[in-house]
Amino acid sequence: MEMENYEHGVPSWCDLQTPELEGAKAFYAALFGWDVPDGPAEAGGYTMGYVRGRPVAGLGPQMNPALPPAWATYVNVDDVDDIAAKVTANGGQVLMGPMDVMDVGRLLVFSDSTGAVCGAWQPKSHRGAGVVNEPNTMCWNELLSSDVAGAKAFYGAVFGWRAEDQGDPVAYTEWKLGDRSIGGLMAKPADMPATIPSHWGVYFAVDDADTMVERATGLGASVMVPAMDIEPGRFAGLADPSGAAFYVLALHEHEHEHDH
Repeated sequence: MEMENYEHGVPSWCDLQTPELEGAKAFYAALFGWDVPDGPAEAGGYTMGYVRGRPVAGLGPQMNPALPPAWATYVNVDDVDDIAAKVTANGGQVLMGPMDVMDVGRLLVFSDSTGAVCGAWQPKSHRGAGVVNEPNTMCWNELLSSDVAGAKAFYGAVFGWRAEDQGDPVAYTEWKLGDRSIGGLMAKPADMPATIPSHWGVYFAVDDADTMVERATGLGASVMVPAMDIEPGRFAGLADPSGAAFYVLALHEHEHEHDH
């Protein structure tokens, strides 16, 4: 699905910050078939993966060496400065910005009231991912939180999201904007190490989850969550060679993932 722009409150972009940028470019190009050209010199090494000539994800150097390599989710907004005020008013913390990024957009990075890091993007020339919900592009964004009730209150206040609980067997919440599902929320599993904070996970659609796990491990990735069937399809959790976590999801034929 090709995208020209995004509504306020809809996740529109994801990127990776890694200390091993050249390795990451080679890994994701080989895994997903992305075209990964060198970025412009003024972007400080930041580049993008492309599908059919349209940007689908960012790859950049580690800005803060104290943080582990990680994929980040960015939510499209009308006014980043307004979002920054709401973040602070609702128990979150502004980590970077609001700041202009050349002529491409205005950026905010924050941690929510439970400590999970998220971004907000007010677009100028860069509108966000140009292709979504197709194999090898972003298809879902999900918050694993140590405080589900706190997260519901925070994102409701900041982005205007409504939380709709799904039932058994595992309690799952979908973030809604109007009638549209735009992301997910789950309690951090009890068996997840305490050293892993609340965080936003990025899902990439794939044709076949098992094939992608095999390909990823052959390229140096490790498996965090073995391929398993869930309601929308078959998914797996992976960590790239630098340790950054991401998910792959092969949707059932009849499933249409959330519409951006």
